[in-house]
Amino acid sequence: MPTLRRRLACLVYEAVLLFGVVMIAGLVYGVATGQRHALDGRLGLGLFVVAVLALYFVWCWTRSGQTLPMQTWRIRLEGPGGRPPGLARALGRFVCAWVWVLPGLGLAHLLGWTGSGWTVFVALTGWVLTYALLSRLRADRQFWHDALCGTRLVLVPASGRAAS
Repeated sequence: MPTLRRRLACLVYEAVLLFGVVMIAGLVYGVATGQRHALDGRLGLGLFVVAVLALYFVWCWTRSGQTLPMQTWRIRLEGPGGRPPGLARALGRFVCAWVWVLPGLGLAHLLGWTGSGWTVFVALTGWVLTYALLSRLRADRQFWHDALCGTRLVLVPASGRAAS
């Protein structure tokens, strides 16, 4: 089982990679729709970005159980039986994994901390760390959304086979 530190390092790498994915998706959407201003069509843009993220994660998870950052940090997602999750399970995990982001953003909104990017960052980071630490309440140390979806993260030894 990967340590919490390894999983959080992978999460940071994933966030950096996703910044580029979201920027490219925004560019594609803007060119395809003739968007001239960032606030025009923002609902469509948001839905398009979420669809691109779902496609990225579900495709990676169902094929090999790993995104590029997960490969780098030698972490693999498994469904029942130690295999990569199927399409429905991967989609369910994608939806449930929004628990990493939405509560922190909701907290910033409820506290009125939306006037500054730093206050939103603090609320989001505080929630991410809190949610990560909640995995310590589970005997298997897995994240709660993985338990809900029937998936688990495993450490891949240097030889390439997953260690259970």
